[in-house]
Amino acid sequence: MDRLADRFARRTRLGTIITSWRVHAFTDHWSLLLGQIVVASFVVCALTGAFLTFFYDPSVAPVVYDGPYGPLQGVEMSRAYESTLEISLEVRGGLLMRQLHRWSANLMIAALLLHILRVFFTGEFRRPRVKNWLMLFGVLFAGMGAGLTGALLPDDMLSGSSLAVLDGLLKSVPVVGTRLSGLVFQGQFPSGAIATFYPVHVFVLPGVIAVLIAVYALLSARGGPARPEPGRGSQGAVRRRPTASATKRGGLFLIVFGSLTLMAALVTVNPIWDYGPADPGNTSAGAGALWYLAFLDGAQKLVPPGWEFVWMGGTWILALLVPVAVSGLYLVTAMLYPFIERWITGDRREHHGHTRPRNAPTRTAIGVAGIIFYGVLWAAAGSDTIALQFGVAFEGIVLALQITLLLGPVLGFVLTKRMCIALQRKDRELVLHGHETGRVVRTSTGEYVEVHRPLDPYERWRLVDYEVDEALTLEPDATGHVRWRTRVRVRLSQWFYRDRIPPVTPTELLAARDRAAPHGADAAERSVLEDSR
Repeated sequence: MDRLADRFARRTRLGTIITSWRVHAFTDHWSLLLGQIVVASFVVCALTGAFLTFFYDPSVAPVVYDGPYGPLQGVEMSRAYESTLEISLEVRGGLLMRQLHRWSANLMIAALLLHILRVFFTGEFRRPRVKNWLMLFGVLFAGMGAGLTGALLPDDMLSGSSLAVLDGLLKSVPVVGTRLSGLVFQGQFPSGAIATFYPVHVFVLPGVIAVLIAVYALLSARGGPARPEPGRGSQGAVRRRPTASATKRGGLFLIVFGSLTLMAALVTVNPIWDYGPADPGNTSAGAGALWYLAFLDGAQKLVPPGWEFVWMGGTWILALLVPVAVSGLYLVTAMLYPFIERWITGDRREHHGHTRPRNAPTRTAIGVAGIIFYGVLWAAAGSDTIALQFGVAFEGIVLALQITLLLGPVLGFVLTKRMCIALQRKDRELVLHGHETGRVVRTSTGEYVEVHRPLDPYERWRLVDYEVDEALTLEPDATGHVRWRTRVRVRLSQWFYRDRIPPVTPTELLAARDRAAPHGADAAERSVLEDSR
């Protein structure tokens, strides 16, 4: 029996896999829990979605409602909307499952956005984890698509309004707009939407998300976890037993599942019985896009009216094309940022540690500017609701948001970079002189010197342990000429590293101590250290 087991292990490499898993490095830093929340939310969303498919009927056949909800008695509606009402009001636990499905999808996108921001601001997207960054954006795009297609399936008034907006966007595309609309709606607006989006939402996009998450996990396992802070072992990871790591992940899943269940049981989301069935001739007051897609709606509201012209026998509606193009360019730029920064800096090394945001001031400032840009577009989506609730003119809200969209990212970039540089200078001051103690002593020469408590070795290491890269320099090519592309790259590299504060070197630290020694500072520091003991 033992011989058969050994032979099976050798042929299947099972023993090698188990051994590598036992010695695998697991990290326990709190910031990495965001990715695990994404996975847990996706699992809950997939399980609840599978439950809903047993009761949902993707049919647009007209029926007359004869269910328990009185206000809709005798109202003509589609079979899809009726089946959704049955899930909510007649199936035991159906409403809980619907709301759990919706809340888990929202939590997944929210945790994923926070995870992407953490990866960006810590510089974890650099080599060898560029593919991980692309996988994250793949999950984000697929999740947004799944949320959009799922929101259209109930065939209520809110989803009908979204379909009208989608149809208008598709038809605004020059030359091929009508064909695109016919392809999406199968030549029947709006009834053809469910036949198109149901298989995409139920089978295609969940499969894509599952594959991308699996690939991301495989890449993370091969590359090893990044180092959250200095002095944390091999690449900053903590070697634990697989059982301990699995226990922590299982506990986190139960916490996420319990929290989502509590939210689904107590907080109503998407009450379709209040909206009524879809009607192409009407729209819901205050209707808007999903919160994570609201920036697309906000971009359209900030475009000045009258942006259109006639060319080549067709009307080019820039008021629709420009917002979509700008929003798409924003997302594509964010996805390709690792390649853009690598081209600017020329840094092709592997990085296995996190960078404190203050130690990469330009990158941090770019991230804040991007957040402000997204936030203004997101706020613009609710500009009509803001104007109604606060009793101000809608035009004034739009004008203020237009100005903020242009000036906000610039001001955010400048202020963030100044703050990062100021924090770097503060760290440099701490390393050179230590913490202020508030004690003033008199030296033998009669001078009064404030006593500073020196940093412990680990704290000092944490403040100086970051890389200092140099900007690119102009170098002629083989023909002796400097190309314009090289000039642009060097200018951008100099701009990226401008005003950066280098860490304190050992020579500078010794020089600072030597300057403080004649004034009796060292003796005072020793007395403070003795008192602290």
